[in-house]
This record gives sequence, structure tokens and C-alpha cells, in this order.
Amino acid sequence: MIEHQRQPAASPARVVVLGSRGFIGATTVERLRKSGIMTLAVPSSELDLTAPGAADALAAKLRPDDALVVFSALTPDKGKDIATMNRNLAMANAVCAALGKQKVDHVIYISSDAVYGEAPSLVDERTPAAPDALYGVMHLARELMFRSVVAANALCILRPTLVYGVADTHNSYGSNRYRRQAAKEGKIPLFGNGEETRDHVLVDDVAELIRLCLTHKSTGILNAVSGRSISFKQCAEIVARQFDKKVDIELKPRGPGAVITHRSYDVADCRKAFPSFRWTSVEDGFAKAHRDMMAGGGG
Repeated sequence: MIEHQRQPAASPARVVVLGSRGFIGATTVERLRKSGIMTLAVPSSELDLTAPGAADALAAKLRPDDALVVFSALTPDKGKDIATMNRNLAMANAVCAALGKQKVDHVIYISSDAVYGEAPSLVDERTPAAPDALYGVMHLARELMFRSVVAANALCILRPTLVYGVADTHNSYGSNRYRRQAAKEGKIPLFGNGEETRDHVLVDDVAELIRLCLTHKSTGILNAVSGRSISFKQCAEIVARQFDKKVDIELKPRGPGAVITHRSYDVADCRKAFPSFRWTSVEDGFAKAHRDMMAGGGG
């Protein structure tokens, strides 16, 4: 459940974005600037949060009336081991140390629905976090780190599910990978029958949700999810339909011990917090990502 500390909504004095060149970060920076919100983009090339002195360097950039959005993280495609987790924790440690030196007005931490683990089939914001992989453990640890240094009335934690869009760099299993495989190989491989159900959200919508949280100075926890889950086979079929050429969907045997899991979300909290906000349907969102790819926007 989240609460709005600013009513009516108004632009923050300035938004500082860490991880501003990442998939979601870059889209968010673009959305904020188009909305006329003063934004300071801080990419990792400018500030390495794992380097000595990073906390002091970040603290020097911050102002008391800033809103800080933290995307910076190594995603699973960069590694799923302990070393990667420790680097992610080191980044959060630097940000938390900087906030200890220079407080800001509002902090939004971009976490992940990986904190829930694979077990629960229906999730809302009151579902206990029980990660079963290092990536989820890392995000939950970082959430707790931010809670230890940021007041409850100044901290917002967003937990996105599978995010898609043409500029995605992670190439994780789902529509982003399917689109590239279909374009390059003319086929989309699926594990088993592709029956697992998941929620998929367009990156532009996640950026808009972040903008809304910033203008309302929203605090608490919110899942960045649409509330509509589809199977991976349905996902592949929608992607395949975007192409003029025939795209085959290939069913491949699952690995030994593979477990079929399903996930859906109750989005009552999001609807209550932002009643006029609407998630883009997967049909429209996948079509947009396809158009962007064909127009040379990546992919």
C-alpha cells in the first residue's frame, strides 16, 4: 500500500536518477524531461557506485529538496552468482552512505518482484517477501538497507514484474527475446508447452508510474504490474503475429526437475492510488515494440 505525501500532485524540485542509461532508467529520464521535470541523469560511466569515494561523490551532487530514483543494479544477465550480488549490495551501500551524509526529500527504489520468489501464485503488496534466488535476495536486502536510512514518509519501493520494450538489453525469457529470435531466426523456442503464466508490462508504463509516484511524493510499497497474466505460449503467439513472414513456435523439452509455475497479481492498490492510470494491453504494447524495432529503435 502506498500513500501520497503531496496533494495535489506537483513536480519535485529536481529528480536525480541513478542508472540513467539502463533500460527502464533511460525511458524514465526521457519521460520526466518531456513532462518538464528538472532531471539530473547520473549514469554509471559518470559515477561508479562500487568505486572508493562513491558515497562522497554522490552526496556532493544531492540537494535537500531532491527526489532520488535508484535504478542502478546488475541484472541476472550480468551474473547470478555471489560476486554479482555483492557488487549490487556495494552499490546500495554507497547510496545509503550518501543519504546518511545528505538527506533528500524523496527516494524511489526500483526493486523487483523477484523478492516474492516462485512459490506464490497470487501476489499483492501484502504477500510476504520470500526470495529463492540470489537476485531476489539482493533486492530484498537493498530494500531493507534503504528502509534503515530513509524515513518511511520519504521512501517508495516499486517492484516491477517482466518489463518489455524495444530497448531492452537483458534479453531475458519472454517477449523481448522472442521478438529478436523471430526477426533473426524466424522461430521462437519455448520450454515445454509454454504454459506458465506471467504478467508483462511496457517500459513506457513503468516510467509513467514512476513519474506519478514522484509528483505525488508517494511512499510505501507498490508492485509495478498490470494484473493480467498470459502464458508464454500466448506471449509468443502475439509476438509472432506482428511479422509479415511466418514465424514458427517450437516446443522444446524442459530440463530435468523443471517446475511449472504460474503468477498473477491483485492490482487493487495501484488502482486505488492512481485511478486514472491504465496499463497498455500486451497486444498494443507488443505491437508498439515491434513497430519501434522495425523503425530501427533497437531490438
